[in-house]
Amino acid sequence: MQGKSEIIQLTQLLKKASHAVALTGAGMSTESGLADFRSPGGLWQGKDPMQLASFQAMQDNYGEFREFYLWRVQKLKEAAPHRGHQILAEWEKEGFLKAVFTQNVDGFHQQAGSKEVLELHGSLHRFSCVKCSASFSPEEFEKDVACAHCNGKLRPGVVLFGEGLPQKPWEEATRHLEQADFFLVVGTSLAVAPVNQLPLFFEGRGPQVLINRESPPLSSLFDLILQGSAGEILSQVNRILKKGSA
Repeated sequence: MQGKSEIIQLTQLLKKASHAVALTGAGMSTESGLADFRSPGGLWQGKDPMQLASFQAMQDNYGEFREFYLWRVQKLKEAAPHRGHQILAEWEKEGFLKAVFTQNVDGFHQQAGSKEVLELHGSLHRFSCVKCSASFSPEEFEKDVACAHCNGKLRPGVVLFGEGLPQKPWEEATRHLEQADFFLVVGTSLAVAPVNQLPLFFEGRGPQVLINRESPPLSSLFDLILQGSAGEILSQVNRILKKGSA
């Protein structure tokens, strides 16, 4: 369990902030039962991401590409937001947090009640036609329907390897960081560009705190690092925050 002094320090920083924002990564999703990408037993173990989740794979090997994303859609149905997601939503409602940026594509922040969610890597709850970009539901993707407009194949609304990030959420995230005075990073190893540049972008604007099971390469950027379960640490902070004793 994380030391109480670090929990109290994080609580104090959150209470003092006027424009706090959070970035979440795969560590939030793994606590809901979803596999991450790079850890032992993760989605990429023994597999080449470029053979499953790249723009090229979608074009050249659509059958295997589709099977992989069908499996991911099914896994989403077996999981749900955990207490950590709910706490971030509560903090937004209570004015402690202005926005959540997320690398995750599961939609759990929205399901937990967060309103200002910027999905930097897209969402598995949205699908579109590869040819004409018409919108489709996950259920239509599961049924393997073709686009009614052009007979094109369907793809998930996520950022594939070989694609750039969606411009609008990225611009909104940087706009929030320009106004922010506190940056909370939760459950990410900061291994994926360009999202791993956000702590560098925020540097010098205010305190940065990391909650993660492991310390990432960019750990020197953080004023405070709490190692452990995101859900457990956020719950501890929330208990003190609600008591008003920090």
